[in-house]
Amino acid sequence: MSISQKHITFDVEAIRKDFPILNREVNGKPLIYFDNAATSQTPQQVIDVIVNYYSNYNANIHRGVHALSQEATDAYELARLKIQKHFNAAHSHEIIYTSGTTHGINLVANGFSSFLKKGDEVIVSALEHHSNIVPWQMLCERTEAELKVIPMNTDGDLVLRDFDALLNENTKLVFVNHISNALGTINPIEYIIEKAHNVGAAVLIDGAQSCPHIKPDVQALDVDFYVCSAHKICGPTGVGMLYGKQEWLKKLPPYQGGGEMIAEVSFEKTTYADLPHKFEAGTPNICGGIAFGAALDYMNAIGFDTIASYENELLEYATAQLQQIESLKIYGTAKEKTSVISFNVGNIHPYDIGTILDKMGIAVRTGHHCAQPIMNFYQIPGTVRASLMFYNTKEEIDLFIIALKKAVMMLS
Repeated sequence: MSISQKHITFDVEAIRKDFPILNREVNGKPLIYFDNAATSQTPQQVIDVIVNYYSNYNANIHRGVHALSQEATDAYELARLKIQKHFNAAHSHEIIYTSGTTHGINLVANGFSSFLKKGDEVIVSALEHHSNIVPWQMLCERTEAELKVIPMNTDGDLVLRDFDALLNENTKLVFVNHISNALGTINPIEYIIEKAHNVGAAVLIDGAQSCPHIKPDVQALDVDFYVCSAHKICGPTGVGMLYGKQEWLKKLPPYQGGGEMIAEVSFEKTTYADLPHKFEAGTPNICGGIAFGAALDYMNAIGFDTIASYENELLEYATAQLQQIESLKIYGTAKEKTSVISFNVGNIHPYDIGTILDKMGIAVRTGHHCAQPIMNFYQIPGTVRASLMFYNTKEEIDLFIIALKKAVMMLS
């Protein structure tokens, strides 16, 4: 049902002590936070790094000869090396700091405007977040390339035989998410990357939902671009990463103009800086980048195999409990799935369920989850989505089930 079937011993209570927000109450009830696919919570170890930066060495980077600037620069570039190591990029300059996944996708889409023409084809999947649909639609409008879609089935899996049929010599780009934010489906990206490369197409993988649960190896995947956001991985909002193969990053034109991304400027001509600074115009989110590295340190100390195994136990436990509720339907029943459960109960609107759960201190997400084509496929307005993280517990799931039954009874 998920990433790993290995049973592990996991001291979740010790982990929970690292997250101060888990001690608070909402509407007079202990917080149960099941909205991790939207954003994860932040451990004290990362919060301390943020406080230390602003308390002790807040300065602009790459430009100053004074001590604070040099300290900030060193910490920021050390974090880039941590990100490189985590994703196993061949070079640190293949790691581009961004404001998040959406920024990384738009950077690549903007760059490919220079390469595409009428008759070229771009492929996305039916499982995409809006952030991995709209930029490619805009790209196709600018270049007159054609957008193709890999269809999905009722289990929430991509139909790979249809993907194979879409590929041809006109295919220039393929974009899919590693894990669906709406359904939790783990897509077979190894297969997709290999097949796309066989026709000479480049591949971008949206890793926003996978990186909290899986440790991607970009070299082993042989992926051309991989994007993610720190706030899904116990880090701060407003910072993320674009990995790009060196040869592709050298081909792409700069996304934004300004300071830092230049070599020399005159009114007659400007030359651009080398990678990675070519794509990092202006003063970056310095503290965010440093804290991104600290968040990866934190999660790697726990271990991604350990995280995946424990989250799989939570997923199986929650799924079994939910299936006991009459008229409840789970959307997204792929065999390969991570700890996201989207569901509806009878004809009750998901928003109404979410509102009542909030009154009981339980945070879930309701709506279309920025994945309207998925909801259109199932012919529903949206779902209730419970997304679990390694700091959640079976006891929280039990309380969630009790509250959900109360909500259903009130709304029926």
